[in-house]
Amino acid sequence: MTDDQTKKIAIIRCDIVSEACPGVGCFMAFNNRKEHFREYGSNTEIVAFFTCGGCSGRRVYRLLKSLGRFKVDVVHLSSCMQMDNYPKCPHIEEIKRTVLNAGMELVEGTHH
Repeated sequence: MTDDQTKKIAIIRCDIVSEACPGVGCFMAFNNRKEHFREYGSNTEIVAFFTCGGCSGRRVYRLLKSLGRFKVDVVHLSSCMQMDNYPKCPHIEEIKRTVLNAGMELVEGTHH
């Protein structure tokens, strides 16, 4: 990717937490280039924001496959999937492997 190409990000978040969280923290961190978005320049955009589909992360493979045509460069696992004060994701390791096997860069976290 050259400097003038847009870097495209997708964010996967917890399906359970999505019932109570509108995703504002993830978007604010991205818009202000804070926390796990610090290194991105102005030529970066979020092109997808979706839930895992519930335990067992059943939606991840299917949606990553469809994102391939949009040339997503980086997938962030939302902070709610990583932190102790949210429900623990019992399938996080499989979800990580699915992202990496899709050939996409993986970043663990968004706004915390």
